[in-house]
Amino acid sequence: MADVPVPAPEPPVLDRAGLERVLARASELQAALGDHPEALSEAQLLDLGREVGIAPEHLRQALAEERGRGLLPPETGMAVALAGPSATAAARVVPGTPATVLAALDATMQRDEVLVIKRRFPERLVWEAQRGFIGGLRRGFALSGRRYQLAAATDVAASVAAVDAARVHLRLEANFAEIRGRRIGLALTAVAAFLLAGAPLLVLGVAPALAALPPVVLGGAALLATRRSYHRLLAHAHVALEQVLDRLEYGSGKPSPAQALLDAIAGTPRLPR
Repeated sequence: MADVPVPAPEPPVLDRAGLERVLARASELQAALGDHPEALSEAQLLDLGREVGIAPEHLRQALAEERGRGLLPPETGMAVALAGPSATAAARVVPGTPATVLAALDATMQRDEVLVIKRRFPERLVWEAQRGFIGGLRRGFALSGRRYQLAAATDVAASVAAVDAARVHLRLEANFAEIRGRRIGLALTAVAAFLLAGAPLLVLGVAPALAALPPVVLGGAALLATRRSYHRLLAHAHVALEQVLDRLEYGSGKPSPAQALLDAIAGTPRLPR
């Protein structure tokens, strides 16, 4: 009687965590042996993704998001500890090309956020608050019915990276480094004033621990209030960035006659239809 061949067992299926570990280890081995350069081109990465079953459109989006990430390293130092990060950001994949998306974004920033161009790059724009009489007039009347949360920013930047021929990854970042510095300076001035105010208690013979208690409590309260108010500012700015992305993706409503008149006086561009 002939032996019946036994089918070979199927290889085990890797879960997501296992796949990530295998890819990471394979990259380490390749780098150690010098088989491949440490950097991969987009085509090589897409080929690798096909081999492990990752759809090309997902890889292209991940690549675009990586290219659109902020270039600043994580913040450290006293300012972050006292108040928080200097910037807030929002990102989304939206339809369009880099050129059309930046054009539409520039129009909505100038019309809806009262910002003007500060720097211009091929795939990046930077705005600042519109100064002068017209800028103050538009923000003061708030004819759009919204607060201009981004006007307090040192600058607002947008970076785009193409996902494919019809989509881009758009990242917005609002930088509040200047206003954070001013608020920390005011809080530390208040702390110093409270400490000086407690000095006469030492002259009167009050124990140093008791004399320092009121200034420390009041100074701590000032720092805590500064941190909380600054975090509220960042939270409101983040919502404003998300609203900008919403208007860019879904369209903006028709401005009121008064808002349209101010836009015409200021020479604000209209949003592309």
